[in-house]
Amino acid sequence: MSEEEATKTLYERIGGEAAVDAAVELFYRKVLSDYRINRFFDKTDMETQIAKQKAFFTMAFGGPNNYTGGDMRSVHAHLVKMGLDDSHFDAVMEHLGATLVELGVPGDLIGEAAAIAESTRNDVLGK
Repeated sequence: MSEEEATKTLYERIGGEAAVDAAVELFYRKVLSDYRINRFFDKTDMETQIAKQKAFFTMAFGGPNNYTGGDMRSVHAHLVKMGLDDSHFDAVMEHLGATLVELGVPGDLIGEAAAIAESTRNDVLGK
């Protein structure tokens, strides 16, 4: 990796806004077609959810911070009450990885993105 590449954020290295937008759209198609986890989105306004997820990934990957959603623990608390657990988080992680692979993101960048997503596990699951 060049010195210039090393100073770029993950957001910049994966392709910026267009890449995040494409990834989130594909990711939710996968999630909503997965019987293991789609019930958690039954009462979700998906247009709003997709916009929040795009803003969250943008911020988490080092792009502009326009995320206005709540903290991970409080926004997922109602899902934990519905039974959200590690198996569901694992399924989401599986879809994130598959999405990035499908979009041709290099393995090292997928690893970085997965580590960032994984770092939210305890808060998402209320642990």
